[in-house]
Amino acid sequence: MQSASATLKRLTLELGGNDPAIVCRSVNIKDVAPNVATFAFFNSGQVCIAIKRIYVHESIYEEFRDAVVEYTKSLKVGNGLEEGNFLGPIQNSSQYDRVQGFFDDVEQQDMKVAFGGAPGDSKGYFINPTIIDRPKDDSRLVTEEQFGPVVPLLAWSDEEDVIERANNTAMGLGASVWSSDLQEADRIAKRLQAGNVWINTHLDLNPTVPFGGHKQSGIGSEWGSAGLKSYCNIQTLHLKL
Repeated sequence: MQSASATLKRLTLELGGNDPAIVCRSVNIKDVAPNVATFAFFNSGQVCIAIKRIYVHESIYEEFRDAVVEYTKSLKVGNGLEEGNFLGPIQNSSQYDRVQGFFDDVEQQDMKVAFGGAPGDSKGYFINPTIIDRPKDDSRLVTEEQFGPVVPLLAWSDEEDVIERANNTAMGLGASVWSSDLQEADRIAKRLQAGNVWINTHLDLNPTVPFGGHKQSGIGSEWGSAGLKSYCNIQTLHLKL
């Protein structure tokens, strides 16, 4: 931004996200749990719009948690060039150390680990997919983007409350709502403060529609007509007859 400011060049910024997924009581747990886990752990969580926080309705919380854990057990960690591996390494040592810091918090704050745990001494920056069961909303694991394969699983029972909690972040890149009741999903989705909101999916992108973030997740949009117009100069012609 500083270099662009010298000549007032336009720019767009796509920054980080702390993307919530809200899972409603009406979902088909067998189908939805694997999808939510996949979108959380894809590329070892190193995707700006990966699911970073999972809010599950209290009435199905335990069953959904167990289904997510069972599916996550099938995800293999290792060299991404080898057949069958789903999670590769963390991209660099600095980020690896940062993610390790979340595991330090888990241990120091005595959080409940539903699956996974701190990385061992294996060669490389590999971290097992980890699910933390009901951490506090003010824990760093919930308030900050992890950008690694460790996600918090949280319960909710009141729609107003979960919307407020999902929006309680400085970021606003992506979010998703999972429900068999499309009216409910639409109602919640429209109130989420994010530039990209999905219903019953996540991470699906289409270059014909704008992509951008709210709050500290970026400036401007890419793709779609809005993205193209950001590169255009507006000219008004005045004609006196």
